[in-house]
Order: sequence, then C-alpha cells, then structure tokens
Amino acid sequence: MSAAISIPQHKLQESPNSRTIEIGEWTITARTNPISNAVEGDALQASLGGMPLPEMTFGNNSLELEHRASGWRYVFNVAEALKGVRNGQMEEGDGGVKVGYADAWLKSRTGPSSELPMPQTSPTRPYDWTYTTTYAGHDKSPSSGQDIWQPAEHDNPAHTIPIAELTRQDPILFYAEIPLFEDELHDNGSSHLVVRIRVMPTCIFILSRFTLRVDDVLFRTYDTRIYHSLSSSSPLVVRETSGWEAPYDRVKRKLPKRDDLTPLTDPTWIAKVLSDMPTEISQEVGAGTRWRGLGTKLHIARLESKVV
Repeated sequence: MSAAISIPQHKLQESPNSRTIEIGEWTITARTNPISNAVEGDALQASLGGMPLPEMTFGNNSLELEHRASGWRYVFNVAEALKGVRNGQMEEGDGGVKVGYADAWLKSRTGPSSELPMPQTSPTRPYDWTYTTTYAGHDKSPSSGQDIWQPAEHDNPAHTIPIAELTRQDPILFYAEIPLFEDELHDNGSSHLVVRIRVMPTCIFILSRFTLRVDDVLFRTYDTRIYHSLSSSSPLVVRETSGWEAPYDRVKRKLPKRDDLTPLTDPTWIAKVLSDMPTEISQEVGAGTRWRGLGTKLHIARLESKVV
C-alpha cells in the first residue's frame, strides 16, 4: 500500500471567469472567457500587423504563474502565441504547408492545354494559414531583460520531468483547461492551441499543446511541458518542448478501426501516435516540410529569491 499523500496548505479563489490557487511561494491564475468580440478581435489583428485571426480566438484567456519569492512571472496567452505564427512569405524552416490538391488545381488552370483563364483575385497579405506556432509561454517578470532558461543537464535527474509522479493517482488541488485559438482551415483540417494545468500536492505541471491536421497532407504537434516540484528545496522549473510531424496517411494507418476516423480529430490520440513513432521519422524527416519545430529540447530555470 502506498503512503498517504500529505495535502499542503493552499488557498483557492474563484470568479465566473477565473480561478486562482495560492500554494507555497506560487500564485497561479487561469482565466477562461468567451471568444473575443469584434472590437477585441480588430484590436488584436491590428497588433499582429493585420494578420487574419483564427476563427475562434480567445483573446481574454490566459494562464499566469507568479513565484512570489523571486518575482518571476510566466504567462500563456493568445496574443503572444499568434506572434509566433509566420506573418509574411513563408521561408525555410517555417514548415509551410499546401493543401493536397492546390498544386493540381493550379496546374489544371495554367498548364499548356488549359483554356481557362486564371481567376481574378484581390491581392492578400501572405501568412501561415495553418497558424503553426512554437510558442512555449513567455516571461512577464518586471525585470525580464534576460532569458533565465538554460540547457538542462541530461544526466541530472532533477533536470527531467518525472513521468512516474505525474501518472500517480494523486489528488488534484487545481485544474484548468484554457483554449487559446482554433481554426477549421477552410474545411481543410483543423489547428488549435490549448493549455492545461494541474496542481497536485507534490508538483505543478503544465501542458501546452498545438495540434495541426491538414487533411490528406500531414499531422503536426508541438508540446510544451513545464514541471516544478513543490517539495524541492531548490526553486527549479523544468521546461520540455517537443515537435512532431508525419504524413497524413502514415498516421491514418494507425487507426484502431479502419472505418472509424474519429481519432483523427483527437489531439491526445494524434500526439501519442506521433510520439510513438521512431524519432528519426517523426522528429527528423517529418512530413518533409523541414519545419524548425521538430525535435525535443529541455531547459531549466533557477528562481532566485529577491534580496530584501
């Protein structure tokens, strides 16, 4: 029989659109609100240089962590996430994606045998229509002039995320799911970014997951995991970022039932299939887009208490 888990002192506050927990040296606030209205959307779009917004943009949603002893603040929100989307012509490493039939469509209208004129269109500002972002949250500390994240020591157990601890059936003191954006990609698939947080008696754990499905082309996932042990004497935060990608048909072949396509819309199932593939396939070759987000990186941040 496992030992009983001691519940640390903590304080919960709740309002219609936000929830807060104070535990140890931490204050954590999750805000969940309706989709941005037209005025809010126009202001956000203007701040992004005119880039069209996803169909569902939750501009007032956020997750904020504050380590009171050091003054460190870390935030997830949609404005910063969308700043990570390519606004302009796609370049090497951006992982640009074309709809599967786009090339054939253009060729049929511009080939030597084509008698059809090209349609008259208005020029549009180029941007990454898949809304791919490698956003991993951002530092919002008052003195955030320097990056406190340092490469982890891979042979140091303290610099890893302990999966065994996270899979235990420990009590959950605080949980929130915070959608940031979602788009159906003109009925060619889906793109969405969701942040989840769990606070348990022994730790804080965050999973931010971007999921992209472009029908008949590819699947792509970008995860950010953040872990902090509440029982550690050293205020250490571990951050792991991982990007995976694979051709659509390769993932589709993993369906439990050939005629049931439902899992292809499940971000958890997609992420498991991609991460279970050999890394040389899903994190190196990918779907051939040469996306710079492929691979896994591990960093740590040491939070130094402010000198009084």
